[in-house]
Amino acid sequence: QVQLVESGGQLVQDGGSLRLSCAASGRTFINYHTAWFRQAPGKEREFVAAITWSGGSTKYADSVKGRFTISRDKDKNTMYLQMNSLKADDTAVYYCAAGGAATYLRAWTTSYDYWGQGTQVTVSS
Repeated sequence: QVQLVESGGQLVQDGGSLRLSCAASGRTFINYHTAWFRQAPGKEREFVAAITWSGGSTKYADSVKGRFTISRDKDKNTMYLQMNSLKADDTAVYYCAAGGAATYLRAWTTSYDYWGQGTQVTVSS
C-alpha cells in the first residue's frame, strides 16, 4: 500500500506559478510510476503529466506542455509539479497517482492503483 498526500494548491493570479508536492508513505515510492491528474468542476478527471519510477522519462498533456514540469525526489519520496504561466483553464483539483510497471507513462485514470485526496488550484483572471 502507498499513501499519497498532495499539497501546495492555492489561489494564484493568471500568469503566476505554483509548485505542487505529492508525498508518499507506506511503501517506497521508487517502485512506482507516478502521475498528476486534474479535475475541474463538471468535467472528467484528465491527465496532466506522468513520470517513470526512475525519473528518466516524462509525458505531458498538450495543454500543459512547455508550462508544467513534473519531477520526483527519490530521497524525499516526493513528486512535484512545477506550474508556470498559469491560466484560468488550469483551475481544478489536482491529484497525484501511483501505479506499478503497467502504468508506464499511461494517461488513463484506470491505469493507476493509488490516489491522493487532491489539492485545489484556483487561477484568477
